[in-house]
Amino acid sequence: MSNKILQVKGLTTKYVTRFHEDVYAVDHVSLEIEEGKSLGIAGESGCGKSTLALSLMGYYFPPLHYISGEIMVDGKNISGMKPDDVRKSVLGTEIAYIPQAAMNALNPTRRIRRFVEDVILAHDPKADKKQISEMAEARFAELGLPASVLDRHPVELSGGMKQRTVIAISTILKPKVLIADEPSSALDVTSQKMVIKMLRDLMEKGYIRAMIFITHELPLLYNVTDDIMVMYAGQIVERGTAKQMVFDPIHPYSRGLMHSIIVPEAGTRGHKLSAIPGTPPNLKNPPQGCRFADRCQYVVPQCRVSPIPMITFDGTRTYRCGHSVAHLREVYSHDDA
Repeated sequence: MSNKILQVKGLTTKYVTRFHEDVYAVDHVSLEIEEGKSLGIAGESGCGKSTLALSLMGYYFPPLHYISGEIMVDGKNISGMKPDDVRKSVLGTEIAYIPQAAMNALNPTRRIRRFVEDVILAHDPKADKKQISEMAEARFAELGLPASVLDRHPVELSGGMKQRTVIAISTILKPKVLIADEPSSALDVTSQKMVIKMLRDLMEKGYIRAMIFITHELPLLYNVTDDIMVMYAGQIVERGTAKQMVFDPIHPYSRGLMHSIIVPEAGTRGHKLSAIPGTPPNLKNPPQGCRFADRCQYVVPQCRVSPIPMITFDGTRTYRCGHSVAHLREVYSHDDA
């Protein structure tokens, strides 16, 4: 029997603008992750990836608001909890978060040791500071950071060291699920490889039990995650294994993402490099039908009539498109000829 460490059903969240307009950045999103597995979320800027990450933690502050849906972490429902309860009993232990621009997430006036103490004392006010220091030194050493880092300020660390420091702090309490929001962006290639290896090691050692890795680079996820989910305009449009999503994307948007960048993987080098035309829809007033319709070269009138449901095919793969898989594969074969 599989152990689903994270189960999300119909999660919907919105932003409320200063003009009292509703922007549904996460619209009826459902997903599952088994223990020991990692899920990648890909999509262009503005598709809702980071908002989904914030929403999954159950920690909402205006202008972001929870609307509906269920978030279960290891059988515990964290949706609709009060912010103080989420901070005390969820963040850091059930779910941990590595934010975008993590290298700038640390207060430059405080020493690293203080950040570690704050995280642990927030969950255990009676924790002994000597034991906290020993725990921190051991964890930092495992991530290739000397104990001296704990007594430095963030400005004294290189970009790669700051990124590893944020990861060490985020996982110090062994969270069940780690959400990493573009953790390798703004790093050089060597530092990127180090961060990715570090995240894998954390899973192998049992410090985290499942991981969500967010990026706009779909091919990067091939080397990091087990499954990949593609997001567009607040909705999930396709999910499959990493291999399936890189070598056989079905949804026109997923295929467009793959063809918009140079991919070094064998078997993909022959694809035509092209851009996705147009821009995403305004989520203050999203289209009635397929949200990708205005940018899709395979659009037909029926695509604009009504919302498109998620469809399962090949056993476990899912996609959101009005065309059948057989039809899409046929037109893709003609395009590639």
